[in-house]
Amino acid sequence: MTDSQTSPDALSPSAPLGTPALPRTATASGPDSASGDPADGSAGADDDIVVSEHVTALDAISARRGELAERMGITLVEASADRVVATMPVEGNRQPYGLLHGGASVVLAETIGSIGAMLTAGPAGVSVGVEISATHHRAVSSGTITGVATRVHAGRTLATFDIRITDDAERPVCTSRLTCMLRNRVPTGRSVTTPTGSGDNS
Repeated sequence: MTDSQTSPDALSPSAPLGTPALPRTATASGPDSASGDPADGSAGADDDIVVSEHVTALDAISARRGELAERMGITLVEASADRVVATMPVEGNRQPYGLLHGGASVVLAETIGSIGAMLTAGPAGVSVGVEISATHHRAVSSGTITGVATRVHAGRTLATFDIRITDDAERPVCTSRLTCMLRNRVPTGRSVTTPTGSGDNS
């Protein structure tokens, strides 16, 4: 996404995932942390507009984060093509031993990495996850974990994100690597032809 403006159509509830022409960066921070604010934390009219656009964009992305992310309580804090941050409660996402389920960490990792890839693809493209790996470092039984996805590569067809998940004390819980395929969006009213047979197109 390179367009820093938010259009009303892009934020409509009916817009499919991957299409919003959102600002490149969206955060849930208040006016005192917006770029360009005075040192005393006061915000002028222009600052209020910038923060409002960022929060609105973040809300729009959050609304399209998917049913599983909603069910697991994943909350977006920051979202851009370069970096995505989100939190998830441990309670409700534990395995029978009372510890955070390893699969829950992977869901958080793929959710925020996929959002970064979606923003990388832009309004004319879509992103599809093709590979994810995860290493679990520490057991967590309560509190909230935080995931930070950082883009490490973006080409014409692939985007890769490094995801670090930490606990409330900022200790490492899980590290993950996600690679997504970037593709052009199929125009409305057209379908994708799926090859059949042995795969020999000669």
